[in-house]
Amino acid sequence: MAEKPKSNQKLEEAVKTILTLIGEDPKREGLALTPHRVAKAWEFLTSGYKHDVKKVLNGAVFKEKYDEMVIVKDIDFFSLCEHHMLPFYGKAHVAYIPNGKILGLSKLPRLVEVFSRRLQVQERMTQQIADTLFKTLEPDGVAVVIEARHLCMMMRGVEKQNSVATTSAMLGSFREDERTRNEFLKLISSKLA
Repeated sequence: MAEKPKSNQKLEEAVKTILTLIGEDPKREGLALTPHRVAKAWEFLTSGYKHDVKKVLNGAVFKEKYDEMVIVKDIDFFSLCEHHMLPFYGKAHVAYIPNGKILGLSKLPRLVEVFSRRLQVQERMTQQIADTLFKTLEPDGVAVVIEARHLCMMMRGVEKQNSVATTSAMLGSFREDERTRNEFLKLISSKLA
C-alpha cells in the first residue's frame, strides 16, 4: 500500500472527531481517507493566511502616466463564511484610477484570491481589497463590488437559493464623484459583444 501524503495531522484528528460526533465511523471504507482529504482541502481553502499581500503585489507596481479607469471585472472567487464555515462564492469587480502608478493586471485577481482564501465575511473582504489597493497605489480612487451566493443562506437557515449579496467599497474619486462611480457601475454591468 502506498504511503499517504503528508498533511496536517491535528486537522485530520479534528475531522475524525467530527465524524465520530455526528454518528459516523471514520474507519469505514468510504471514510477512511476522508480526514486526510478534508485536511488537504482546508489547507487549500484557507491558504490566504500564508500569503503576505505586500509580497503578492511586490514587483508589479509600475510608474505610468495613465490616468483613466482600470477595471478587472468578473473575477471568480470562493471563500468560507466565518460564521458557519460554509462556502460563499461569486464575482469581484475591482477598479482604480491611477495617479502615477499602475499595478500588473493579474495582481488584481491575485489580491481577491488572497483575501477570499481566509475565513471571511463578504463586507470585510470587499473593504480589505479596496484598502490594500488604495494604500499600495495611492490612486485617485478605488472601487470594489462583490456579488456572492452564500451557502449558509442557501442550504440552511432561511434557505433562499436565489439570493445574491452585493457589497461595495468606494474610496477617493469613486466615493466623491458620482459620475466616476456611475461610470464604474455601468462598465461592470455591461457585457462584451
